Amino acid sequence: MFGLTGFQRDLLVTASGLEKPSGQDIKDHIEAAMGTPVKHGRLYPNLDTLVEHGFLEKGQHDRRTNYYQITEKGRLTIQEQLEWMQSKSRALPA
Repeated sequence: MFGLTGFQRDLLVTASGLEKPSGQDIKDHIEAAMGTPVKHGRLYPNLDTLVEHGFLEKGQHDRRTNYYQITEKGRLTIQEQLEWMQSKSRALPA
């Protein structure tokens, strides 16, 4: 959990809320949430890092489009992050 950047955690959470999203789908959702554009040069290396570390799986929709799917490790990481935040913050319900 602490080995990920904030942006990588945001990508992981975004991907977890979508059904086999493409990189473009994730990009669109992140841009809408952040209110700023995300360059491909930032997006795809970070998605690749999440895949390399086992938080996401990468597959192919077709010859040109990949999809990303959260793994059990990714789900546990999100859960651990949420539990840690709840234990440290009085602003969040326990």
